[in-house]
Amino acid sequence: MSEAQQKLISEVRSRFGARAVIAEAAEVAPWLTDWRGKFHGTSVAILSPASTDEAAAIVRMAADLGVPLVPQGGNTGMVGGATPPADGSALILSTRRVNRIRSLDADAGVVIAEAGVILANLHDAAEAQGWRFPLTLGSRGSCTIGGLIATNAGGTQVLRFGTMRALVLGIEAVLPDGTIHDGLSGLKKDNRGYNFDQLLAGSEGTLGAITAAALRLVPAIRSRAVGWLGLKSPTDALAVLRVLEKGTTHVEGFEIVPRDSMELVLKHIPGTRPPLETQRAWNVLVELTDDGSLQETPEALLGRLLEPLIAGGLVEDATIAANEAHAEAFWRIRDSISEAERTEGPTLAHDISVPVADMPRFMTEAAAEVERVFPGTAASGFGHLGDGNVHFHVRPATGASAEGFADQSAAITRLVHDLVTAAGGSISAEHGIGQMKRDELARLAPERVAHLKAIKQALDPKGIMNPGKLV
Repeated sequence: MSEAQQKLISEVRSRFGARAVIAEAAEVAPWLTDWRGKFHGTSVAILSPASTDEAAAIVRMAADLGVPLVPQGGNTGMVGGATPPADGSALILSTRRVNRIRSLDADAGVVIAEAGVILANLHDAAEAQGWRFPLTLGSRGSCTIGGLIATNAGGTQVLRFGTMRALVLGIEAVLPDGTIHDGLSGLKKDNRGYNFDQLLAGSEGTLGAITAAALRLVPAIRSRAVGWLGLKSPTDALAVLRVLEKGTTHVEGFEIVPRDSMELVLKHIPGTRPPLETQRAWNVLVELTDDGSLQETPEALLGRLLEPLIAGGLVEDATIAANEAHAEAFWRIRDSISEAERTEGPTLAHDISVPVADMPRFMTEAAAEVERVFPGTAASGFGHLGDGNVHFHVRPATGASAEGFADQSAAITRLVHDLVTAAGGSISAEHGIGQMKRDELARLAPERVAHLKAIKQALDPKGIMNPGKLV
């Protein structure tokens, strides 16, 4: 522990009490490793303010002493963005105690939630008032609002409602010098220059610590229809989506699942069953929702829109869930793909995006190219076809050497990222850059990184906020 760290810890404990400092090694340890277990850091303490004012005071003291801080929420990120450096130079700044829902305006559909509010708790609070917060993730029981904003999280409702950035009306944050940015008024029109709230969204804690946000709510779902479709190709899947989007604005989920991913789920996830009698090369899970504005049931609407597509052969087979249990069973297949892959063996996961119109071609051609360049691999993509974001995963083919695959992993990822960049896409669609993709971002987009560094230098000249992440 450095002298500056010791002084900061002592001062925080003196001013804000014992709960504001966690220094027992056993209590700190769970927060030193990322969710995937790929990155491991070192930190002698977690600083845990209970309010925005306390957070501001802590950041101000840290800036004066030159002690780097790593803002951290639920620690559910996928790219090591909330993991402290391995050299122990930084302390963790936890926002988990800043966890109140300050207000929920049931007339306007606006909620002000602090950074430490767990996503599932926000869902419950909105539902109790006849609203919903239309973003959900598998980690909803532990991920926090601040982290979701800092990483501009996505999820399965992006097709209709956008990423976290689209749901943010305003942000409160502590900046690297300890001053407080208050953007919670949620003005619909504000032309006073750069949109600082949107700059903080997706900044991964490198420009400040988010402490609260004003968020947009949408009317609660009254009913939904969930269908499972069998198709020949991703091109056909996109054609189906375009027909559905022309027929209704209520398409909320449209997830593409290749046959190999489906087979892994059926193999490794107990209780899962194929929705269709005959396995198809590609599958789509589609969800339509009704908030009370539809003139027919979502089941009737989905059936009516699919009927000509089935008759014309664009959709080879389809079924609509008969009840909520069936609907949840369909979603369980989609949500269990990553778990099934981990059970099967090593997987290289790539969270990428390309223009929506180009995604069907990319999914098939990029997979073929990876398998050509690296014989013994199996590549495929699944996920959010409608917003141009799929999880492009590469695994050893059946019977291939896991050791040889591990040796090739860096080169495989490099090829995938090169293919994405050549297609005009992004190597990070919804998980962020963190420390996992920092070097690759610098290699593939040096001009972009130069701009990010200029902003970082202007707002954090001492470099104390989340060092080693993003840039």
